[in-house]
Amino acid sequence: MIAHVAPRRDFQGLEQRRKQAGRLFAAGKMILSEISRQLSVSRQSVSRWYAEWKQGGAGALKGAGRAGRMPKVNKQDLKKVDKALRQGARAHGFGTDLWTLPRVAAVMKRLTGVQYHAGHVWKILGAMDWSLQRPAKRARQRDEEKVKLWLNERWPAVKKTLAAGKPGSSSKTRAVSRSVHPSAAPGRQKGKRPS
Repeated sequence: MIAHVAPRRDFQGLEQRRKQAGRLFAAGKMILSEISRQLSVSRQSVSRWYAEWKQGGAGALKGAGRAGRMPKVNKQDLKKVDKALRQGARAHGFGTDLWTLPRVAAVMKRLTGVQYHAGHVWKILGAMDWSLQRPAKRARQRDEEKVKLWLNERWPAVKKTLAAGKPGSSSKTRAVSRSVHPSAAPGRQKGKRPS
């Protein structure tokens, strides 16, 4: 499952635009509406930048560096989680070796001290390049030798093929019934309704 990822913002480009606005403020040759047109930004943004520039100079127009909340778990902790998950679920006290999102969340809490909702754990696992793996469903009493014998000897005898084309086979009957016009169907005379 690959989620839609929004394009990353160009933080350096945004900061350069604010610095250019600061240079225009310092020159004092343009009014704010002209600056907003020249930089292709809203007048409200230029007014906000101007107020910041008046209070703190060009340094006040520096960028924040990144958008959004800082992650609670750093990369080193995620490496620890990855290593722990590769050991298997049984190594962490679970009854089976199957990882579920609540189990992964419990291991993450134990290793990092941060508790995540199972739905968010899915996003973190995706960022760590883990993917969904479902175990194959097989009967416990399955005998591989008997399965191989059945596939090689019994199945070809049971399988119906179109190439055999025996009269009365369902595939031939369906093909013929589609090609016959309804008025030419057996037991029906022209102009009379069946009773």
